[in-house]
Amino acid sequence: MQRVLVVGISGAGKSTLARALGRRLALPYHEMDALHFSGPGWAVSPTYAEDAARIAAGDRWVFDSFGAPAVRDLLWERADTVVWLDHPRRVVMRRVLLRSLRRSLTRERLFGGNREAWREWLRGDHPVWWAWTRYASRREEIGRRAGDARFAPLTVVRLASPAAAEAWLRAQRPAGRRPQA
Repeated sequence: MQRVLVVGISGAGKSTLARALGRRLALPYHEMDALHFSGPGWAVSPTYAEDAARIAAGDRWVFDSFGAPAVRDLLWERADTVVWLDHPRRVVMRRVLLRSLRRSLTRERLFGGNREAWREWLRGDHPVWWAWTRYASRREEIGRRAGDARFAPLTVVRLASPAAAEAWLRAQRPAGRRPQA
């Protein structure tokens, strides 16, 4: 496991798991939203696709994303492992709602210096609405890709609950550790 995509819908815990997995396996972790958003007003970086492609060309990495259309196929072709956080909608919605509430209340600085604003809650692309409206279609698309012959060499790890994700992460051999003989 050297090139890992952690996928799922907004609020599933992709960044948290990818960051922890990167630390555990000593793999460089890359936050896709930080590459994607480069400035105020949630501006998309003009070098997003090139930056993601450059990282994906490397031998070792963890990305916390299904991948935007511009890089999706490339990431899935280069990955050796996909970790799918396929948590129930109620889990995802609770997480994304609490995260967005916290970010809006604290005015937490995010990618490109942006912050979640209360007025954005009314937009269809706000993370809460995105997770609610795209939950089923994202699940279906990930399932389709996981079974696609183009990506057959991939190892797909499907984790159906936060407890399963935690157990799986604990079972990964930490970097630098050799198995006992």
